[in-house]
Amino acid sequence: MSEQRSINSVLVVGAGAMGSQIAMVCALSGYDVVLNDISGEALDRAVTSLRSRMQRKIDKGTATSAEIDEAFARLRTTDVLDEDSCAVDLVIEAAIEKLDIKRELFSELERLAPAGAILASNSSSFVPSAIATELRERGRFCNIHFFNPALVMRCVEVIRGPETSDDTITTAVNFVRSIGKEPVQLDKEISGFVANRILDAVRTEAVSLYEGGYASFEDIDLACRTALGYPMGPFELMDLTGIDIGYYSRSQRFADSGDPADAPARSVAALVDRGDLGRKTGKGWYVYDESGVKSGPNPDA
Repeated sequence: MSEQRSINSVLVVGAGAMGSQIAMVCALSGYDVVLNDISGEALDRAVTSLRSRMQRKIDKGTATSAEIDEAFARLRTTDVLDEDSCAVDLVIEAAIEKLDIKRELFSELERLAPAGAILASNSSSFVPSAIATELRERGRFCNIHFFNPALVMRCVEVIRGPETSDDTITTAVNFVRSIGKEPVQLDKEISGFVANRILDAVRTEAVSLYEGGYASFEDIDLACRTALGYPMGPFELMDLTGIDIGYYSRSQRFADSGDPADAPARSVAALVDRGDLGRKTGKGWYVYDESGVKSGPNPDA
C-alpha cells in the first residue's frame, strides 16, 4: 500500500495493567476501542480500575465527567476474538511476554482483521522479526511499545522490522502523536529497544551491587532517587512494571546469545520462582498493601 492508512478504531488484546491503560488512552483521544481478554474477570477488573483512575482525573479537575463518560462510551470489552471484534484499523497486542503465545495470537489476528489493518505488539523486548514469523503480510507489522503507566508516560517506541513497510511506520508514528504521546522511532530492530536497553544497564548494575553484598536494595534505590534524581529506584521500578517482564526479556536474550551475562540474575529468578512479581502480586522486592502502597522490604528477597 502506497498511501498512509487512516486509523479510526483500535483493538487492544490483553486487559492487564498495560493493555487496559492503552485502551483508555486511545478512547480518551477519540478512537473507538475494543479491549479483549480471554478472561471475563480480567476485563471486569480492568474496567473497575480504569473507572477509579478516571474518577481521580475528574476529582483533580484534569477531565470532566462528560469527557470521561464519552471515552467509556467509545470503549467496549469482549472475551471473544472474531471478525466483529477484529474489524478495526489497528491492533495492539499487550499479552504475556512469551514468544510462542504472541506468534500464535498474531496468526489468528491476521486471519480475522481486515487486510488493511496494522498489527502491532506492545512487547517490551521481542523484536518484530521474532514475533511476525508466522505472518503472511509482515509489511503491516511493527512494535508500538508503551511504557508503564501508559496513561501517564509520554514516550512510545515505534520499532520497524526488516519487512515493515514505510506506510506502516508512518501511520504508527502519526497515530502515537494523535493520542498525545511522543514517538521514538527505531529504524532498525534491536532487543530491548532504546529506553529498556539503557534501563537494563542500570538495573543490571544495581542487582550486581546487591548480589555482591555492597548495599541493600533499599539503599541502592535511595541512592538513585537522592543522588541521581530518579523518580524511583531500579528495584522499585521492577516491582512497578512486573519482575516477570524483565525476567522473560533476559531469558529470551540469553536464549538468543548463549552469553551467561545475558541470563536473568539469580535473585530475580528466585523472586519469579516464588511468584513474587511486584505490585501486581502484592510482593516483589518490596511488600505492598491492597491499594498498592509500599509497606516495607520483602524479607524473602
